Amino acid sequence: MRLLRISAISYLNTAPLMWDFEHAKAGTQFEISYTLPSACARALAEGTADIGIIPAAAYAQIPGLQVLPEIAIASRRAVQSILLVSKVPITQVHTVALDTSSMTSAALTRILFEKWLGGGRGFFPMEPNVEKMLAEHDAGLLIGDPALRIDRSRYQTLDLAEEWIRYTGKPFVFAFWAIRGAALREADPLLDVAAIFRDSRDHGLEPSSVNQIAREWAPRVGLSEPDVRAYLTENIYYQLDADCLEGLQLFYRYAAETGALPAAPELRFVEATREVVFRR
Repeated sequence: MRLLRISAISYLNTAPLMWDFEHAKAGTQFEISYTLPSACARALAEGTADIGIIPAAAYAQIPGLQVLPEIAIASRRAVQSILLVSKVPITQVHTVALDTSSMTSAALTRILFEKWLGGGRGFFPMEPNVEKMLAEHDAGLLIGDPALRIDRSRYQTLDLAEEWIRYTGKPFVFAFWAIRGAALREADPLLDVAAIFRDSRDHGLEPSSVNQIAREWAPRVGLSEPDVRAYLTENIYYQLDADCLEGLQLFYRYAAETGALPAAPELRFVEATREVVFRR
């Protein structure tokens, strides 16, 4: 049996999910690489990775995936790391630069404008450099650590998770672990993949683990240790629970209605050695 290949995201908000893979035995049971969210999805689509923390949007675009249950990168309040940054009031925005690192947040931006902020905007993919974005367009979407570094006093900003929750009353799910069905069939049948990833999340969210992550990541992202701890424990929600699933299904529905994404298939979950279908 070969080792399954994990494609993970090199952002602060994934650090708790990767705890056991970096600090415990789980790291010896898989091959691990780090990349950006969009590249992570591409690795699954191309078959160069078996498991990835994929943007929620990728599930609508890559066939044959199964979802690891109970784990997500989601938010039930302002998230701080998914920002629309503008040099003019939102009502005056005509063109938006979309961070090429993003898939889900780009789709969310389109949904928010089409359904609630007014349609007819132009969207243009760009590298996540806010100065260049705003030199060419009225607003720019930034995600992850670059968004956390933004001086929000210099710009008009919208927290996209906060806007979604304002209009829908549901949490927003940005990403979750998914595995290629073909890879799962090739894996050691005694390897409880769902439990390994769930345990890693739980261990990564223990207070001592969060404190260590804060010490290591604060200088990388330019935040204080208390701010990093607050971000991981208050702004990010790591459970893929029933409320998050409802929010995720609503996102897929609105994305299809607005043309932001193709229609998503039913969610299929891995549970130990079983596959579970979540029906709408």
